[in-house]
Amino acid sequence: MGQKSVIIDTEVFEMFPDFRRGIVIVDGMDNKIENPAIAELLQEAIGMRKEGGNWLEHEFVKAWEEVYRKLKVNPNKYPPSIKSLIKRVQKGGRIPFINSAVALFNYVSIKYLIPCGGDDVDTVEGNLHLGFATGKEKFVPLGGKEEEHPDEGEVIYFDDVTLNVMCRRWNWRNGDFSKILDSSKRVVINIDGIGPVPDDTIIEARDEIAGLLQRYCDARVRLAFLSKEEREVTVF
Repeated sequence: MGQKSVIIDTEVFEMFPDFRRGIVIVDGMDNKIENPAIAELLQEAIGMRKEGGNWLEHEFVKAWEEVYRKLKVNPNKYPPSIKSLIKRVQKGGRIPFINSAVALFNYVSIKYLIPCGGDDVDTVEGNLHLGFATGKEKFVPLGGKEEEHPDEGEVIYFDDVTLNVMCRRWNWRNGDFSKILDSSKRVVINIDGIGPVPDDTIIEARDEIAGLLQRYCDARVRLAFLSKEEREVTVF
């Protein structure tokens, strides 16, 4: 297996110079499908967001709606992941415990009001690339079977060898091929911030999920931070 990097295209930063991405590189973990301590953390975060105010109006959530509008995407038809998650929480919807890592993604997203997700690197042949779609890339949505293609000019996260898409519309919908399973060992986790989200918030969220993965999943982790000043990091 060759070297793999996370790469963010220059064009993304030309359009969104204040975008930053915290990264946790996981090399080995015990991704249990049940973990009472993580489940309790997730429920605490859900409880916090069910109370006190309309979190959908928070500036961190609204910032992603503005990103979508700038990309000519309707954030009501195609809601950013953080909007979908908070809306579900505020309506009392259940957040299922898929496995420890996925539960921690949801915990961090809900607690910090920023998108957090990850991919199984062993399913990816090339680099993990964030950039603009040509429309030739291939996408099968999480849990789906039918292959579709992103729109030309859409921001996608994709395998730059196979052109399989890990996430459409930046953080709208995950692809099935790189989903995190209980058997996943090597994973790259992204914690994204834009606009009013401070660097300190992204770094705090990144460091917290890294620590929790070490504590509860026996994970070995490395940390990185990408921005317009540094847009690439080798992960494996």
